[in-house]
Amino acid sequence: MSHWFVYIMSNNSHTLYVGATNNLPKRIWEHKNKVRDTAFTARYTFDRCVYFESIGEQKAAIEREQQIKRWSRKKKIFLIERINPNWIDLSRRVSLDAVLS
Repeated sequence: MSHWFVYIMSNNSHTLYVGATNNLPKRIWEHKNKVRDTAFTARYTFDRCVYFESIGEQKAAIEREQQIKRWSRKKKIFLIERINPNWIDLSRRVSLDAVLS
């Protein structure tokens, strides 16, 4: 059984992107390095992971991702700022947490 994550990426303008993945360090690296150069996240330079949560199963992660995507921007910002008030890049923490999970 693989382990899944829901995450929020952002940029200097605080534009938000919500995603789900079973390999968070790799997915963040892909966003930062614009691997999919025509993707929304590449066009708007999403260069920091500002939020993530660990979810056990794929189905639950996709449901949570869809739930967050339906939220207002204000509610998403509240979610982020509860754990990351300065919107710092959590990618170093992600790498450690992913290895320890």
